[in-house]
Amino acid sequence: MERRATCISLIRPLPLIIAAMFSAPNAWANKDYGPFISYTQAPLQSVRLTPSLRSGFPLEENKVEVFTALTAASIWAHSHDYHLDYYQNQLQTGLRWQLTTAWQVELNYRWLYAANNHLDKITINFHDLFSIDQAGRDQKDRHQFDIYAPDHDVNNRDFSGDTLTSAFTLYTQYQIIDIENHGLSFGVSLYHNNVSHGAFKGNSTEQSAQLNYAYQLDINTFYTSLGLANQSSREAENSFSHKETTWSWMGGYQLTLFENHELHLEYRWYEGAEDGDTEFSEAANEMMFGYRYLMQRSAVEISIIENIFNMDNSTDVAFQLSYRHQW
Repeated sequence: MERRATCISLIRPLPLIIAAMFSAPNAWANKDYGPFISYTQAPLQSVRLTPSLRSGFPLEENKVEVFTALTAASIWAHSHDYHLDYYQNQLQTGLRWQLTTAWQVELNYRWLYAANNHLDKITINFHDLFSIDQAGRDQKDRHQFDIYAPDHDVNNRDFSGDTLTSAFTLYTQYQIIDIENHGLSFGVSLYHNNVSHGAFKGNSTEQSAQLNYAYQLDINTFYTSLGLANQSSREAENSFSHKETTWSWMGGYQLTLFENHELHLEYRWYEGAEDGDTEFSEAANEMMFGYRYLMQRSAVEISIIENIFNMDNSTDVAFQLSYRHQW
């Protein structure tokens, strides 16, 4: 009887312990950081204004965030219309400020440049490991910088060191709904790109608008953004013809594992950017898998971006490391 009573006394607290395990993360889930600081790496979309996934929740009033992100990407796309084989790297940095409970502003700078990041071997080994078709990549010399599309008068060779994009973006967001589990916001962007020399010389002033929604339930947070971009003033040398307006849709999921650890998953759909009948006129699709480590006032994010569905109009693989600080 004494042994049975001991067992019962041990079992009784179990429902409370289980409930605590599922309810405790409520205090950990962080609305402020939202989705990753991440920009598309698809070749045509990455050199122009393309909306990114954003949170429908605001920051706390008067909170300021500074961020920086480094991305290394490998581009491989081959079809009967064109051939692309090069590396692109990206530095993105900026500041976000919640002016009031309703208004948020962000200013960021993004520099996209061509340089050897030695991803060819990693990509080939990854494809071999999971029996993914190399699509001819293993039959070509590594570390090349080639964009060749004879029907479009595009022939860029050996452009390592050139700047692809040098752009400032001003983003302004208005909070429509902000209640415990739901957030809805509307934002507009003004973007100016100016590349003064090299194979990608050109400039543009572009605009976009997007609607952002977020839903949080305990340790789970869901994000989605729908965006429309206008590139009617875009002028660039040695480039594909482009659509003046394009749509994009992004969805994301955040799982708070423990107090300082999160996993993120994103799917991104971008309308084809080229005004023609090549693979670039079809939608580009990306998946992003990421991990975030939270500290007292900052966060570190590590992610990988992979193309899916259409292998000939989006980036083969990209890796990103970012740091964010709030006060």
